[in-house]
Formats: sequence, C-alpha cells, structure tokens
Amino acid sequence: MTTKAPTFTQPLQSVVALEGSAATFEAHISGFPVPEVSWYRDGQVISAATLPGVQISFSDGRAKLVIPTVTAANSGRYTLQATNGSGQATSTAELLITAGTAPPNFSQRLQSMTARQGSQVRLDVRVTGIPTPVVKFYRDGAEIQSSPDFQILHEGDLYSLIIAEAYPEDSGTYSVNATNSVGRATSTAELLIQGEEEAVPAKKTKTIISTAQITETTRQARIEKLLNLYYGTSRWRAPSAATQKACATLLYFLP
Repeated sequence: MTTKAPTFTQPLQSVVALEGSAATFEAHISGFPVPEVSWYRDGQVISAATLPGVQISFSDGRAKLVIPTVTAANSGRYTLQATNGSGQATSTAELLITAGTAPPNFSQRLQSMTARQGSQVRLDVRVTGIPTPVVKFYRDGAEIQSSPDFQILHEGDLYSLIIAEAYPEDSGTYSVNATNSVGRATSTAELLIQGEEEAVPAKKTKTIISTAQITETTRQARIEKLLNLYYGTSRWRAPSAATQKACATLLYFLP
C-alpha cells in the first residue's frame, strides 16, 4: 500500500468548560503507516506527570484527550501532532475555563429541504453553550454515526451533517440534540430525496386508412384509367362502339 502523510479529517475544536467539569479534545486522523500522536499544552508535552488524571487514547484514527476535572490552571492552547515516515501534521485549539454557565442555544437551526437523488446534502446548525454542548444528529430517532456516507463535521459553533450521495431511503425527520450540564436544546427538520423520474417513451403516430377509403381510392384510379382511354391524347377522338361497351360493362362491376 502506498504511504500517505498524516491528515486531519476532523481537526481539534476549542472547548469552553465549566470549572470542575470534564473537558474533551478529539480529532480524526488518516495516514499510512498509522501515525504516532503527541499532545502539547502551550508547547509542553502532555503526560500523566505533567497533567495528573489526563486520559489519552488513539484508536482507528480517532485521537482523544480527556481532562476529568478542569481548573483554571488547565486553560491554554492544546496541540495534537501526528507523525509517520511520510510526514507530519498538527492541529491546535483553545481550552477556556469559566465559572459561568449557559444552556445550549441554536443560533442557526436545521432547515427542511428537498434534494435530487444522487446529490450531496448538507445539514447545518450553529450551537452555543457553556460548557460546550455535546451535539448529536438523528434520523427518525436513530443516532447517526460519522462515516464515509454520513460525515459529521464540527468547526467552532458550526455542526454539519453531510450525506455524500443521497437516496430516497435517506428521506425522513432529522434532528440535532445539543446537551450540556445545564440544559438541552433540539432542532428538527424534514429531508425529502426525490427519485429519478422514469422516462416515458413517446407514442408512435400511426396513420390508419379505412377499408372504405381504400375502396374509394381504387375506384377513382380505375375510372381515371378508363377516361384516359378517351382523353389521354392531345387530340380528342370519339371512342369506338366496342370501347364504349367495354367501359360501361367495367364501370357497372366497379365496387
């Protein structure tokens, strides 16, 4: 497999935490070979010795740092560094500790929408709150997990659900729940994915001639042929007695 330098598919996001509560930083990283990760606060390496109680994990491309009980001394700039043989990448975010609280609030709510089958769909909300709310997306009551088909992004107070290629079965009621230690807020909207219209072949126009029309056409042609016997030349001549008799007989039997 071709080597690939580390890339942050979801970078760190700044966190506002209530003093005495937990604070969590999380990022998603891709790369091959699997990168090694290191955490820093204000340029200093983070370890159990420098930050007692800290919990650090990295699995399936997801790096997480949790401080179970934050104090004002934990404020600062937190940096995650990912390194492998092909390169290096970093992501940085702020941790702000506050004594005040605010329940989650949607400054931008979900909007109902209609989209065509096969198109990309993006559902956005903006949420604020202290401590920083935990935000989750749902469809018809079932939580949506981030995946290649349903990507969940977080940038500042903007949270987005991106459906890479929507199909009619993705239609439904979508909701976002934002929760923190002092409250909860929900926003809901409808998504309708319209399927491709089946092509209806154009009907062929058929010209139908009735039997009566065919008979009349044939009769006229025969009569014209007989008349040409009399008038077909530039100089008119009277038909012979035999010709007159033959024409009368033939016309009698014409349908």
